[in-house]
Amino acid sequence: MNRSLDALDVNDRCWVKENKVTGYPMLEKLRKQLQQLTPQRLDHIVMPEAAVLLPIVERPAPTLLFTRRASHLSTHSGQVAFPGGKREPFDSDLYATALREAEEEIALDPALVQPLGRLSDVISLHGIRVTPWVGIIPPDLPLIADPGELDAIFEVPLSHFLEDHRTHTDVITVDGVAHYVPSYHLDGHVIWGLSAMMLVELLAEGFGMPIDLYQRPQGPLRHHPERKNRLSTPSTTVSSSAPSRSNQ
Repeated sequence: MNRSLDALDVNDRCWVKENKVTGYPMLEKLRKQLQQLTPQRLDHIVMPEAAVLLPIVERPAPTLLFTRRASHLSTHSGQVAFPGGKREPFDSDLYATALREAEEEIALDPALVQPLGRLSDVISLHGIRVTPWVGIIPPDLPLIADPGELDAIFEVPLSHFLEDHRTHTDVITVDGVAHYVPSYHLDGHVIWGLSAMMLVELLAEGFGMPIDLYQRPQGPLRHHPERKNRLSTPSTTVSSSAPSRSNQ
């Protein structure tokens, strides 16, 4: 991992190609799809930066790893998020940010993460640009949740999301534009907001399962108060939720 993933563009993917995953069909498909992806980058927008890691656990039936923020926190307590947080001045790039935060939050050894690529930048309504990274990690690692930040680490089979077992849809309206974001309730955990929007892109780009965030779906809706976008960039994706540790 001597080379920065942040520096890769559509014509420069050899380093990622050399990181081979196992023969598990779902993971091999994901690797190939992310090699071809040109994610939306919002580097031109000057604002605080954060990064998260979407850790996919290398199992015959792969799982996606999530965290839940501790209930004693004053902001975003109990929310489900991917490991991640704000970029620090000493981080060499945003991939380094994601790895550092994952190590701090869940004791994930950065050397064990096999990077697959990045997804599109998103901007929270708190004015933070968040870059998601996708990586493969070995199964059954001795991960430990930082009790000052988290109260749970859990996995969900990717197949659960590929079948779209949403409980309801959150309607998040920004500047008059409604975003229909799936919400998943699993064993007391609720996956919604920014984490769900990142998940939607992973499903669409990695597994060919597009979910239209601008088309009203069937099923129950939960409406949230309308928000104003802090930016004038019309193409920017804005969410009402935030990654763990990124808004403190």
